[in-house]
Amino acid sequence: MTSWAGFVNFALRDNVLEVAIGLIIASAFTKVVNSLVSDILLPFLSLLPFMSRNLDEKFIVLRRGPHYTKPQGYNTRKQAISDGAVLWTYGAFLDETIAFFGLGLTLYLMANLYGYFSKESIIKHVYKCSYCRKQISVKAKRCPLCTTWLDGREDRETSAL
Repeated sequence: MTSWAGFVNFALRDNVLEVAIGLIIASAFTKVVNSLVSDILLPFLSLLPFMSRNLDEKFIVLRRGPHYTKPQGYNTRKQAISDGAVLWTYGAFLDETIAFFGLGLTLYLMANLYGYFSKESIIKHVYKCSYCRKQISVKAKRCPLCTTWLDGREDRETSAL
């Protein structure tokens, strides 16, 4: 088998193509959801009195640069960084945190919406097996990890001991 034939067999297998297509769709979906969070949700959040649309520009100067002026300070993070100042950019962290929770909430709502229309839930509900304490599906009749029956039949059968 030539190297080219080996590469073709590897690259054109069904699961490799499915993963590649899934990653491309996920990348496009990420752009859509990021736009939803930054263009639709965050403007409404910026109307709150303690929030700002330019939340990522909020920072505290920990060490001043050589061109720091006392009354004015730095206007932007870029200006402070170019002056050599050491910054604590809490606004960028808060902005990313809000975007993360917005993304998570959006994905959760979309998963619920998909489950509602398709009658097949993406969200897998689990609970702990009472014997091995591992997470298993609520639909399971027997634990796949410790193989005990979850309806209590082992407790009834061994209670005579």
